[in-house]
Amino acid sequence: MSSSLSVYLLDLNAVHALVGSRDDALLDLVRERFAADLAHDDDWFDSEIENGAPTAYEALRAVVYGGPFSEDREHAFQYAYAYKRLCDLTGSFLDNSSFSPYRGDWLGMVDAGLRALKVDAVSVEDFDFSDLPGGLPSTYTPGCGEWTYEECVKALEQFEETKRRGEVPLLDSEVSEAVGDVLGWLRQVEARPGFGIVGFRS
Repeated sequence: MSSSLSVYLLDLNAVHALVGSRDDALLDLVRERFAADLAHDDDWFDSEIENGAPTAYEALRAVVYGGPFSEDREHAFQYAYAYKRLCDLTGSFLDNSSFSPYRGDWLGMVDAGLRALKVDAVSVEDFDFSDLPGGLPSTYTPGCGEWTYEECVKALEQFEETKRRGEVPLLDSEVSEAVGDVLGWLRQVEARPGFGIVGFRS
């Protein structure tokens, strides 16, 4: 079974503030912009919804209103997907071609490539866990993680120091390409203080 990363460049404080904002205009915008996506997910998760999980829109409303959330932890995935829609609405989607699809311990292999370059301020495996803002329920799928502006800048500084020292190792070609994509994400953050990266693994 394969997995995929969806990665966004966005203003972290701004997207965090959407959780619990009680912004009805935002809800209307998301429902209009993602109508087909919401309907598709309701079809895809119809058995879970029949067993009490919120619909995609109900989960979105709970996220924007800061609750109430289902007490059943099996339903938490809907709130993570709702948060992902808010990131999709407000952020810029970054090239994920090296991470969609992937199998096995690919994220760990890319992190090993980063560490070989002496870059440890960020980790793509961060996106494999559940680090949702605003008290949203945690869930295994989709995974979610974020890199702050400071972490991204530090990672680039580490890479530049490795280059300056002439210590850049020869990496496997696929790993090298994926590491290059990660560095491209970081460079897009560099000129935008307050911005960062949010990634989702599904």
